[in-house]
Parts: sequence; structure tokens; C-alpha cells
Amino acid sequence: MSSETTTELDRVDLPVQGMTCASCAARIEKGLAALPGVAGANVNFGTHRATVTYDRGSTGPGALTEKIENLGYTVPGAPAEDDDADPEGAELHSLRPRLAVAALLGIPTLLISMVPGLDFDNWQWVAFALATPVILWAGYPFHRATVVNLRHGTTTMDTLISLGTLAAYVWSVVSLFFLGAADEETMGIRFFGGSGDAHVYFETASIIILLLLLGRYFEARARRRSSHALRALMKMGAKTARLENGDEIPVASLQVGDRFVVRPGEKIATDGRVVDGASAVDISMLTGEPVPVEVEAGAEVFGATVNTSGRLVVEATKVGSETVLAQIARLVEQAQGSKAPVQRLADRISAVFVPVVLGVGAVTLAAWLLLGYPAGHAFTATVAVLIIACPCALGLATPTAIMVGTGRGAQLGIVIKGGEVLEATRTVDAAVLDKTGTITEGKMRLVDVLVASGTDEGELLVRAGSAEDASEHPIARAITAGARERGHELAAIAEFVNEAGVGVRARVNGTAIVVGRRDLMGPVPPDLERQAAAAEAEGKTVVFAGWDGEARGAFVVADTIKPTSRQALAALHHLGLLTVMVTGDQEVTARRVADDVGIREVVAGVLPNQKVDVVRDLQARGRHVAVVGDGVNDAPALAQADLGIAIGTGTDVAIEASDLTLVSGDLRAAADAVALSRRTLAIIKGNLFWAFAYNVAAIPLAAVGLLSPVIAAAAMGFSSVFVVTNSLRLRRFRSLRQLS
Repeated sequence: MSSETTTELDRVDLPVQGMTCASCAARIEKGLAALPGVAGANVNFGTHRATVTYDRGSTGPGALTEKIENLGYTVPGAPAEDDDADPEGAELHSLRPRLAVAALLGIPTLLISMVPGLDFDNWQWVAFALATPVILWAGYPFHRATVVNLRHGTTTMDTLISLGTLAAYVWSVVSLFFLGAADEETMGIRFFGGSGDAHVYFETASIIILLLLLGRYFEARARRRSSHALRALMKMGAKTARLENGDEIPVASLQVGDRFVVRPGEKIATDGRVVDGASAVDISMLTGEPVPVEVEAGAEVFGATVNTSGRLVVEATKVGSETVLAQIARLVEQAQGSKAPVQRLADRISAVFVPVVLGVGAVTLAAWLLLGYPAGHAFTATVAVLIIACPCALGLATPTAIMVGTGRGAQLGIVIKGGEVLEATRTVDAAVLDKTGTITEGKMRLVDVLVASGTDEGELLVRAGSAEDASEHPIARAITAGARERGHELAAIAEFVNEAGVGVRARVNGTAIVVGRRDLMGPVPPDLERQAAAAEAEGKTVVFAGWDGEARGAFVVADTIKPTSRQALAALHHLGLLTVMVTGDQEVTARRVADDVGIREVVAGVLPNQKVDVVRDLQARGRHVAVVGDGVNDAPALAQADLGIAIGTGTDVAIEASDLTLVSGDLRAAADAVALSRRTLAIIKGNLFWAFAYNVAAIPLAAVGLLSPVIAAAAMGFSSVFVVTNSLRLRRFRSLRQLS
């Protein structure tokens, strides 16, 4: 057999540190793809990970790591057995001391340079001493990235940051040491001519470094929070399993074919088949549905689900990476990795802007020298160009709007995870919503009591409610709570028997009561049967109750719609979104809920991986999809979506896999989140436009000598103030809930 037919491809995910923009990710991706044996490479700037598919016979992780490091980036290692490895934490650890130094030294530099009351003799030397560590050490990541980029023939925002701050610093040092900037007669704002050229700009360079480090720190924190989703998901499983012989072993030691015991209230250790016993199993962490599934010998059960009542003996059929829980974890990981690298608007502008500015600076220097002006004049004009072009406003345009927008969101109960979320809302035009816990309350309630002729409703509620009070089943709890809510006091019981999956028997005030399925009852009166059939046709659950050998009534139990869901769906429709409800529940129940809240498109009876397929199908049709969900079963779809919105009252995994979290659990906040994100994005785009327009207008003036470096620095400061002020308008954003 030829080697071509036996080639196997492996896949590896490598954390990458040192990327500062989308062009870094593109450079690494291109370099990896060029290696022999690499079938595909995807470098995600948003998650700072490289996913590579390769031929193990031609290359391996070592060669891939070496290539990434040769390009100027690092691949941090993690202990193989450390499940809590946190590569994002390393970036935060590196940023914290640099940010602290920039703040502690940069702010005093600004104050003594700009506040007249703090002026003193030879303050320039103090500013020099304070600014030097900020610019050379705290700003080192920008300078290093510039060198790496220039080695590969590219420029980014880091290039302007580095060159602008270094130019201001170098010119300030020259002015201080050689042009007499500290002499009293050269203080103040001066234009060209003689020693008046001398001025220092230490505060300008220092504050630029401080603000941009602050923005990167917040960005790294957002990435760190989102990286916990997979670890949180895998921790949901059981840690140990109890074998039939009584031995307790780690779940990782289970083999296919092993039999283990699951007692009431315990998590099922791994996927398997019931070989003995009967019970109700809570599988809501997989399906999101509130009603436990009745299981008996021969039924299939899943790891990490909860056995609610009877004792089960289970034979393992899948272990480790083959379990349903592990497959969901892989879906989340793959969906996160497949997201396109974040294309920051400022980086897209700088891709053209930076080379142009560098060219203008070089032309300015050459033109002044060729026209016969002194070198001091030529250099001063060139520095003015670089300072006026230094992207302080461009750098602030996005983070200030994000900080104000996310702060306003927090006031409204909306947690936004990072700036990439805002860009994702720009074209979102479809919303996929889970049913249980998102549109509905997520728990069973007694919605109706059906009474046979000749039976008193109060007597029925007391007897059945008392019998069910001893059961932990969610339906039993709904009946008991319903009886109490209607003002009935429950009685003591005797001879309680729970028949798993069927119902309960108990003696209440001397009368034998039966509550459960039809087949537990005696004859069912025709009028009661008709009412029960009508309720079941609407997708509701019906539980019968009887005594003396006859059915006396029935209880209609259902998951109720949240009071605000109809208003929330109307708001989403007003924003122009197509709404689709996707649920693991049956078609009849799903359609009833959808009709009640105004959703036309329904996909029912789906598993977690099928929810992802629904999202992918909408995306294939050209839709940009937001997913709103609350359970583990929603996590893969939340990660696959262009915008993931988690209900804050749901599971931690759903929240961590999402882009937006609605803390209150109010679905109306989903519409607020979309509206706020769109508004924030509009502010960012406005900031970028005016910051860029300022550069376009000011650079020619600086090049021809109409702006001194001092005025250039002041103009740059004004542009930054404008950007911040424009961003603060987001504080006045009013939610749809406030307007309704």
C-alpha cells in the first residue's frame, strides 16, 4: 500500500504570545502554512491560539513552535497534567508591572509639565528622569513589536506608537542636553528660530504609553475570562465511580464494560446503559429541559447527569473523550477557534496610514534640508509630523467607547466581553433563542386542575398534594407548591411508596391515594379524559390522581412563559432581527410557546450538536446570527454564533462561552444589549473618523512648518479630549426597558 493512502493528519492547538493586531495573526498563519507537511493553519487573534493540521511524518509540534518563535512570537509551555493552565494569565502578569510603572511615573510627568502651579526650576530634568523608564521599559512591548514587524517588512499601530514616542523622547533629550531646553529663556511655547526650538515632550510620550497599556490590560482580562469555558464544562462531570463490588475509583480509570452504581442524588460517572434499577434522571444540563427522564433497564444514560430518585446499576459504554460531555466540550472549542480573527478598525486604518506617515516624515526632513534650512528646523518639522501623527486619538477611539459602553451596560445588567463583541453586532440580523430558561421560566408549575364530576377541587389538591409532598420529582414539587399557593394545608401521610417512572402511593387521612400515570388509576371518567387529552394536545404534562379505585382528577403541569418574553421578542423584531426558537422539547410544546411570544420559525427536538447545525445553516444562508441561551446544551451554539448572549441565571458554562451576559435573566435585556452594542460601535466609528480626519488635516500643516511640535502635541491632546467626550455620550443611553 502506498504511503499516500496511509498518511494520517494530526491537529494541535498552540497558545501564542506577542500578537498585537490581526496582521500578526496573518503573518504567523502564512508562515505555518508554508511549512512542509502542514495541511492547514488557522491563527485566531481573538483567542491568541494557533490551530494547525499537519502530517506527523513530515513535521510536528516542535517544528511548529520553532517556526512561530522564529517569526518573533512565543509559545508558552504548560505542564501536561495541569488542567488549570492559564496562558492568558502570563500576558496579564507581564502587563501589570509595566502598567504600574507607567501610571506611577507618567502621571507626575504630566502634572509637572502641564500644570503651571507645579512649575519649578529645572523641572525638565525631573521629567526626563521620570519619563525614561516609562518610555524605554514600560513601552518596550511596542518597541519590540515594531522591530519584529519591520524585520518582516510590515508596519502596524505599534510602529507609530513606537516611532512617535521615541521621536518625542529623543528630540526632548537632544533639546535638554544640547539645545538648552532647561534654560529659563527657552521656557514656554516657541516657534522656529534660534534656541526657541528647544522644548521637551516627555509628558506626551509617557501618557501615550500609559493609556495604550491600560487598553491592552483590559483586553487581556476579557480574553482570560472567556478562556475558562472549557475547563468549567469538563469540571461538571463526576470525579469518582462506585463499582458493583463497592470499590470507588477515579472516573478516568473506568473502562468500557465496567459496571458502577449510582445512588439517588449522585452524578452518573460516564455514558452507559442501565442494567438494573429504575429512576428519573435529570438531563437538563444536556438538553435544557426541566422534566427528568424516566429510565429503567436497557435505557441509555449520560455522564454528568443527575440520578434523582432510585438506585441504578450502569454499564459503561463510552469513556473519556467519547462521552457526550466531552463531545460538547470539543464543539465549544472548535466553534471558538473557528471565529475569524478580530479585525480592529484602527489596525485597518493604520495598515495604510502608518506607511504614509513615515513617508511624509522622510519627505519633510529631506525637503527642509534640500531647501537649505538648518538641520534644527528640518528635524523640528519632522518631529512635529510624527507627534501630530502619533495615534493617541486613534488608540483611544476604541477603548474609551468600550469602557463607557460596557460600564453603561453593567448598569443595565448587561456584561459585554470585549471589543470584538461590538463589531459582531454590526451585521447581526437573526436571533436563535433557546426555549427553556430563556423564553420560559425553566421550571414546572401547576397551571390547571382538572376535576371529575362529583369531586371537590380542594379535597383533590389536599390529598394529591400531600401524597406528592414526600417526592423530590419536579412534577411532584410543582403539584405540592400549587396546592399550597391555592391556600390548602397539606396533611401528614403514611405508607408512602414511590414507583419510579410511574407515580406514588400514600395513605392520607386513612385514604389510599394514587398519583401518577393513567395506568395507575382505575377507570377515568369521560369528561376528565377529554380535558386531559386537550391539555396534552397543547404539549402540557398531565398527572392523574385517584382513590377508591377511580380517577378523581388530574393536574396540568407546564413550564410557563416569562412575563417579559413577549415584549422582548417584539423589541428584537423592531431591531430587524429574524427570530428562531431552537429547543430539545417536543414540537407541540415548542410551537405553543413560539405562537404565544410571536416567533414564527421553530426547530424542535434537537440535541446540542444539532443546535450548532441550525446556527451554521443560518450562517450559510448569509445570516449573521446571535444565539440567546442559558444551559450547557447551549454552550456550543453560543460559541459558534456571531454573537453569543447568555442568560445570567443560567449555567456558568453558557455564560463563559457567550459574548454578552444578561445578568438579570430578563430577555428584554437581549434587545437592550444589541441596541447598546450597535450604539457603541457607531461611537467608535465616529471616533475613528474624526481622529483620522484630524491627522489628515494636521500632518500637512506640520510638514510645511506651520505647526511646532508643541502645538502639534496640544492639537493631539485636543483630539484625544474630543474622542473621550464623544464616548461619554454613551452614558445617556436609555434601555428599551426604560422606554417601554
